[in-house]
Amino acid sequence: MTSHIEQQVQARIEAARVRVQAAKRRREELSAARKRGLAARHAAKLRHLRGAEDHAAMDQPPPTVTETVTADPGQEGEA
Repeated sequence: MTSHIEQQVQARIEAARVRVQAAKRRREELSAARKRGLAARHAAKLRHLRGAEDHAAMDQPPPTVTETVTADPGQEGEA
């Protein structure tokens, strides 16, 4: 039989273990989200650079933010 004090100590140890596991899981989730965000930003940058290269090849300036936002879908190059 364990004493009341030993039971409390064991409960505290288990609670600490749960907190550590939760913190580790949170860090892993944030790391995964960070990696996904970085990959998405990189892909967007490459799309932007590719679009700028395409416009330069056609001797056209790239569209401005206003032209891109106000143009109808599929009509960015016609604004």
